[in-house]
Amino acid sequence: MSILAFRHLEKIPSDQIPAVSIDAFRRDVLGAIAEGCRLVAFYGMPRANAAVRLVAVLAHDRSGELRAVAADPGESYPALAPDCPQAAGFEREIAEQWGVQPRGHPWLKPLRFHRSYRPSRDAWGRTGPESPPPSVLDFFRVEGEGIHEVAVGPVHAGIIEPGHFRFQCHGEQVLHLEISLGYQHRGVERALVGGPHPRTIHHVETLAGDTTIGHALAYAQAVESLAGCRVPARAQALRAVALELERLANHTGDLGALAGDVGYLPTSSFCGRLRGDFLNMTALLCGSRFGRGFVRPGGVAFDVDAALLADLRGRLEATFRDVGGAVNLLWDTPSVMARFENTGAVSPETAAALGLVGPAARASGREIDVRRDFPSGIYRFAQLPVSAVAGGDVFARAYVRWLEIQRSVEFIRGQTASLPGGAVRAPCGPPAPDATVVSLQEGWRGEIAHVATTGADGRFARYKVVDPSFRNWPGLALALRNQEISDFPLCNKSFNLSYCGHDL
Repeated sequence: MSILAFRHLEKIPSDQIPAVSIDAFRRDVLGAIAEGCRLVAFYGMPRANAAVRLVAVLAHDRSGELRAVAADPGESYPALAPDCPQAAGFEREIAEQWGVQPRGHPWLKPLRFHRSYRPSRDAWGRTGPESPPPSVLDFFRVEGEGIHEVAVGPVHAGIIEPGHFRFQCHGEQVLHLEISLGYQHRGVERALVGGPHPRTIHHVETLAGDTTIGHALAYAQAVESLAGCRVPARAQALRAVALELERLANHTGDLGALAGDVGYLPTSSFCGRLRGDFLNMTALLCGSRFGRGFVRPGGVAFDVDAALLADLRGRLEATFRDVGGAVNLLWDTPSVMARFENTGAVSPETAAALGLVGPAARASGREIDVRRDFPSGIYRFAQLPVSAVAGGDVFARAYVRWLEIQRSVEFIRGQTASLPGGAVRAPCGPPAPDATVVSLQEGWRGEIAHVATTGADGRFARYKVVDPSFRNWPGLALALRNQEISDFPLCNKSFNLSYCGHDL
């Protein structure tokens, strides 16, 4: 294999990533997948003369090794998706953004429905500003006697973000679900090019609003690696506390929402309030319930004193005690378990083939977690156990959340009891020129990947973001196979994926 191996957060000269023929590129990527690697990122990199270079970043979890390889495909190349399903979404994205067509892709249609970044080139043959032709807007259809179609969204009840779900059903049984997103596309990745600048951190913090800390931390670590900045130990510990508080708030809210989807009001009512209590703990650190303004390159923007730490620990213990009381009601209630168990199951083989990450992967028995496999910051010294269970159903996805709640609380207890002294922020200079770094972080939904590449001026020439929702939406589609359509709200909430995190 002509593929570059390197470490997480290692600053590498961009020209060290080997650019091989497209045949060698496919052979290297598929070979790495066969060895047990995952596709972390796969994207197009603009080059001179309107050319586009393909770059693939892979992760080998057991060894903690990252790999990268590139190719110049011209205007088309043989698709990876038929042999590597986890590449399917990436290839649709590349086709839409850069007009480079993956020949033989099983379902090539726009992902976010925007114009090509190369105006004169389009993967579907469009040359003007008109809408895509009907052939690329079609939904997959199942034909036969008794088959009917159910369309849900993009406008939903309440304040949920827009997304369209097209079900092919036979009676109540779902034969196929196709998920069409793109309504939240904001062009954030393109806005990051030319940074870092004063707006960059604010773009990053709003990539997915409920994952402010996760994305800000992935970005800060990328910048720090490019700049050679050493973050103080105290700041590293405070960052991890904020990240785990973000996990606690969202997992607690999800368990309450799952209870609500099956009409179990005790847990639903309590967890809705307790989620707010965890958010208020984040507000103690920085004044924002979602953590905005806390993580900054070089460390954190706010320090804590003994009184604040004592207040935080007191709130943590009281809230965790109440969460335990509310959540354990679920496992002891037969009517709840009857709805959770054997609903929306995703097998370990399917989870691996799709490249699922986070609780969705761990609920299917996949023992992957960035905090253990690619640790950074304080996680290098204080690792958390991987919370993986078998089953792959709604119950497994719920129970993984409960396990992670317990372990996050224990982690915060340890960090706040022995918080290192010293400064909370170090000077962070400009990024190195012509360099690339891969920054991974275990957000509450799963692996967040930021790949930053600088140009000769030290500014971002390309900044690729892969939110865990991008990886996990296909998992929801397959979880609905052969389920009753009335189970969709429950399955959907058991994944609880982000629309804007996917659309960027």
